[in-house]
Amino acid sequence: MENNLVTLEFEALPQNQSFARSVVSAYCAASDPTVEELTEIKTAVSEAVSNAIIHGYERKGKGKIRMELSFIDRDKISVKVIDYGKGIADVSKAMEPLFSTGENQEMSGMGFTVMESFTDKVLVESEIGKGTAVTLIKCLDTYYGV
Repeated sequence: MENNLVTLEFEALPQNQSFARSVVSAYCAASDPTVEELTEIKTAVSEAVSNAIIHGYERKGKGKIRMELSFIDRDKISVKVIDYGKGIADVSKAMEPLFSTGENQEMSGMGFTVMESFTDKVLVESEIGKGTAVTLIKCLDTYYGV
């Protein structure tokens, strides 16, 4: 597949979570994913964007989220969600099921677990004070091309 890197940046606002889902859905259309594959990648992207808004920027709505979409090959998509927020002190701890930095009980601590269950690989890079990059890789079973 022709290299088709798409990069976009948007405000870290809750309403942009659905925007990110729509963008990844439209981008994946060229590979003719199944409904299940599309739902899984949209859910994983939604979790990554939500984490950036809630944890990276502490819901203050002041900050940008960058999303980079590309096909690694014709049946494997990569979606990188980047924030420039506070960063994660211990990535391995943050990726443990039920771990949450939220002081109230509304957070389930399952964001990374959801991302991992709906994609084939999740890579997380983070630096305190500089932000976090979450790369989601999803293999698509079928490709009919355009």
